[in-house]
Amino acid sequence: MQATVKKSLIALLFGGLGIGITEFVMMGLLEEIAGDLAIDIPTAGHLIAAYAVGVVIGAPLLVVIAGKYPPKRILIGLMVLFTIFNAFTAFAPSYTSLLVSRVLAGLPHGAFFGVGSVVASRLAQPGKEAQAISIMFAGLTIANLIGVPLGTYIGHHFIWRYSFAIVVLVGIITLLSLKFWMPDLPVKQAGSVKTQLRFFKRREAWLIVGMIAIGTGGLFSWYSYISPLMTKVAGFSESSMTYILMLAGLGMFVGNLVGGRLADLVSPARASVMLLMVMAVALVAQQYLSVYPIPSLVMTFILGGVAFALSAPIQMLMINTAKGSEMLAASVSQASFNIGNALGAFLGGLPIAMGYGYTSPEWVGAAMAAFGALFALAFIVRQARQNRIQSVALPHTHRVVAEVTEGEPEPVC
Repeated sequence: MQATVKKSLIALLFGGLGIGITEFVMMGLLEEIAGDLAIDIPTAGHLIAAYAVGVVIGAPLLVVIAGKYPPKRILIGLMVLFTIFNAFTAFAPSYTSLLVSRVLAGLPHGAFFGVGSVVASRLAQPGKEAQAISIMFAGLTIANLIGVPLGTYIGHHFIWRYSFAIVVLVGIITLLSLKFWMPDLPVKQAGSVKTQLRFFKRREAWLIVGMIAIGTGGLFSWYSYISPLMTKVAGFSESSMTYILMLAGLGMFVGNLVGGRLADLVSPARASVMLLMVMAVALVAQQYLSVYPIPSLVMTFILGGVAFALSAPIQMLMINTAKGSEMLAASVSQASFNIGNALGAFLGGLPIAMGYGYTSPEWVGAAMAAFGALFALAFIVRQARQNRIQSVALPHTHRVVAEVTEGEPEPVC
């Protein structure tokens, strides 16, 4: 049984690996794509935003459509779409068709992680749910550690389309591993769409969404501009950026595993507050230390680790809070993460455009991470207040039931 669980989690890891490569490799291939399609680099940059749009649209939509099917069938269906749409990217003949393919390729992203998170938590041993989810997200970190640098190298030295052929290959491997390794779990979420959407009428849902969209935006305020920060401020050569990104990816890999253990140890909400506060402090530290090469490398590892340590706690928090609509809620958290991606990149770029230099995004990121921590604290306070209300009301309810029972006449035999 334990071997089956491990194989199932590895199947989810493969899915995370493919999704991670296709999401992040585009950032390193913009120049090659622009030259191939005869467009400028800012126009090619719209391809990154197109993928994020697909994630935001597809995450809740596909889960709602597929929610009545068994999890294994949903995951295989999503990976079929993922593989086909990335093949479309590899062969897209024009900028317009490539733009459409990126939107389509983003559609299964959030839904896969949403359904996969719930499946991982169901397969895990009690008390180790977040660690199981972190194994799936380890695919994203391996993508940043190995897959994205490899895809970027291939795009630079051969043809950029080969990078997406690798994504298609990983998609096929994921499909086979899901088919043969994933158990046939029963449908657990049988509520109607209206019932599932009822979760988003609760204030807790929007506190979590705010925490993710604003708090994780702090990561992208830093990561979106890491190249000019490390080359123009820290003094590294452009050729060394591949290794610097691999260092950040190594931090992400380690941090992801630590985050899963931390969430199981202290609760997902508390882990989220702690990690967001650490992120805020680390971003301020990077702002001051980025002029020194070695300390800036150390902070790159730390920031990558802290950022991805949030993945499992956030998913576990959403799943625990959204009883009856776990898959939908977990997929929405991925959509929120991509909103944070866009917000962080946009807001982090504003002070650079105003002439404050390449260290200025760190201040923006620190503020976003701190605000995310405040959202998480508000969630904890609200949950504690509701628990106190329930603890007061419950004994009263039991007392009333007891009094009514005591007052009832003896049944006549």
